[in-house]
Amino acid sequence: MTDHCYESCCRKALQKTSANSQMDLSKKHNIHFAGNPHAGKTLVFGHGFGVDQQSFSQIIPAFEQDYHIILYDNAGGGQADLSSYSYERYESLEGYVTDLTAIMGLTRGTPATFIGHSVSGMIGVMAANRQPHLFDKLVLIGSSPRYLNDQPTSYIGGFDEVALKALFEAMQTNYEAWVIGFSPQAMRNADRPELADQFARSLQALRPDIALAVAKAIFFLDHREELPKVTKPTLIIQTANDIVVPPVVSEYMERHIPGSKRIKINAQGHFPQISAPGEIIAALQSFV
Repeated sequence: MTDHCYESCCRKALQKTSANSQMDLSKKHNIHFAGNPHAGKTLVFGHGFGVDQQSFSQIIPAFEQDYHIILYDNAGGGQADLSSYSYERYESLEGYVTDLTAIMGLTRGTPATFIGHSVSGMIGVMAANRQPHLFDKLVLIGSSPRYLNDQPTSYIGGFDEVALKALFEAMQTNYEAWVIGFSPQAMRNADRPELADQFARSLQALRPDIALAVAKAIFFLDHREELPKVTKPTLIIQTANDIVVPPVVSEYMERHIPGSKRIKINAQGHFPQISAPGEIIAALQSFV
């Protein structure tokens, strides 16, 4: 099959999948196909807040020969169709879960490993719990079931209500200033300031009101009850000095996801696929 025929077949699958939708799935999520069209396995990459599918650009080449690859942008981010974003639909993760389920339907029936960064990790967990036949394995990079501390249950998520209130106020009061301050904290790697600059540009490309709404949907989520329901082999990847997801969270996830494996890679910050792609590639190759 030629690349042109392969792309054509994928587009036909997209059109069929979205026949009952108001918007073509490809346009809505800026879906791209990569890799080997004849591969017997599929990798689907889901990005986190403030970045898009391009955040995996240094990872993809290592898997193009042996895997069929699907990349997409979440509603409200990247090059996803802005008109598809709805405050009501995406006020919780359920809207994103429905989106991912539709996207996973494009895997042509091949075993599919979902690789979710940050919030997309939990979106993947929820989608796999609801439609397990679409998933083969799960990889969670810097993911969390709850970011807010929960004192009654002694759960530590990394943030208290005061910190989150300050975060949202900063985003609403002066989004540009918040971006400048938050980017280096999240990216870390102070010796490579160009990485924080890259993340800042990605955040600046978001519409501030949508960025705030998405941030609230993420930081107020609580899906701890989903973890024990996971039936798929799961790899949890933790970095050092992650301002968003402290190590105690990945430890919690490992304890509560049956049969999961947690590894700590030699990387700093919340975006190891950007700052330490070699570490992510090695971790994935050991698992998928």
